[in-house]
Amino acid sequence: MTETFVIAQGGGPTAVINQTLAGAVIEARRRYPGARVLGAKHGVRGIRDGNFINLSDLSEQQLHLIAATPSAALGSTRDKPDAAYCDKILKSLREVGATAFINIGGNDTAGTQQILAEAGGKDIAFVHAPKTIDNDLVESDHTPGFISAAEFIAGAFVSIDLDFRALPGIYVGIVMGRHAGFLTTAAAAWQQDGDSAPHLIYVPERAFSAARFLDDLRAAQSRHGRCIVAMSEGVTAEDGRAVVENLVPADRLERDAHGNIRLSGGELGMAIEQLLRDGIPGARARVDTFGYLPRGNLGTINTTDAREAFEAGVFAVEAASQGGGSVALQYRNGVTSPQLVRLENVAGKTRHLPDDFMMPDANQISGQCRAYLERILPRRFELAKPFV
Repeated sequence: MTETFVIAQGGGPTAVINQTLAGAVIEARRRYPGARVLGAKHGVRGIRDGNFINLSDLSEQQLHLIAATPSAALGSTRDKPDAAYCDKILKSLREVGATAFINIGGNDTAGTQQILAEAGGKDIAFVHAPKTIDNDLVESDHTPGFISAAEFIAGAFVSIDLDFRALPGIYVGIVMGRHAGFLTTAAAAWQQDGDSAPHLIYVPERAFSAARFLDDLRAAQSRHGRCIVAMSEGVTAEDGRAVVENLVPADRLERDAHGNIRLSGGELGMAIEQLLRDGIPGARARVDTFGYLPRGNLGTINTTDAREAFEAGVFAVEAASQGGGSVALQYRNGVTSPQLVRLENVAGKTRHLPDDFMMPDANQISGQCRAYLERILPRRFELAKPFV
C-alpha cells in the first residue's frame, strides 16, 4: 500500500517550524519512495475542509528554502477540536487514504492528536511534532522555536540596558508567555555583570503584587541608577487571576473563543504605564509590549534551533512507523536528541518554570536557570563596559 502522510501546523508560528515540516517531507519520501505527502492549509481546519496541497512533488531545494523561512508555510489555526470536529477530521483523513498524520504544534496540538488516536483506531498513525516559543512542553528539555525567540529577547535586553545606561530611567519589556516564564528568563541570558539588566524579572509562576512591584522598582533604581524589567504577559496576581484582569476594567478586556483573556494586545502595557505614572510620578519611564516580534524574527534564527527542528521532523516519520506518539527533545549525556514519548504525557499539559530557576528572595534568575540558559543559548557578543 502506498504511504500517505498528512502534515499540518498549529498554534503560533515560529522561526523554525518550517524546518520540522521540511524534515518530515524529505524523510517520508526517502524512507517510502513513491509516498504521497499532503499539507493541510491552516492546520486541522484544512483537513476538515479538504483543503490540501501536494508536497510530494517539491524539490529538496524548494523544501530547504521553505525550511529556512520563518512562520508557518502551510498556515496555522488555534481551533481546539471537540469530538464532532475530530470526527470530520478522521473522515477527511480516510478519504485521502492517510496512513499517518503529523501535527506540528504545542500541547493543545498534542491534545488533538490524542483525541484522534483514541477515536481513529490503528489504521492511521498520529504523531505530534513539537513547536513552541514558550518552551512549555512536558517531557522536553527545550522546544523547537524557543532558542531563536530567546536569542531575540536576550539581545533586546542587552541593547535596552546599554540605551538606559546612557539616558537612565525605568523600562518594562512585556514578553510572551501565558503560563510559563521561560522566555522571560531569557532576558537575563546575556547579562554582563551584577549591574546589568534585567534588574527585575516577573514570571507567571510567581504571584505579582503591584505595591511590591513599585517598591522593587524604587530599590533597583536607587541601586543601579536605572531599572530594566522583564515581565511575562501572563503574570498572575495573588488571587490567581491574570494581572491584566486586576489592572484593566472588565469592559476593556478581550477574550478568545475559549474564554481566555487576550494577552497579545497592549492592555497590560498600558496598565503598567498608568501604575508607574501614579506610583513613581515624574520618572522617565517606558513600557513596550514585545508581542509577536520574537517568535519568528528572520534576524535571530538560531542554527542549533533550526537543526533540531529539522531533526524533529525527520524523527516524526520514525515515530509514525512505530504507531505514533509525541516527539520530545531530550538532553542526555551532553547531547540533545528527539525521543518518542506517549501522547498522553504531553497532551494538554504545561511545563512550568521550575521553582529553583528563580531566586527565593529576589525577582532574579538563579544559578540553575543561568546554567540552563548558558547551555542552550551561549553568549554571542563580547561588549565593552560602558563608562556610565
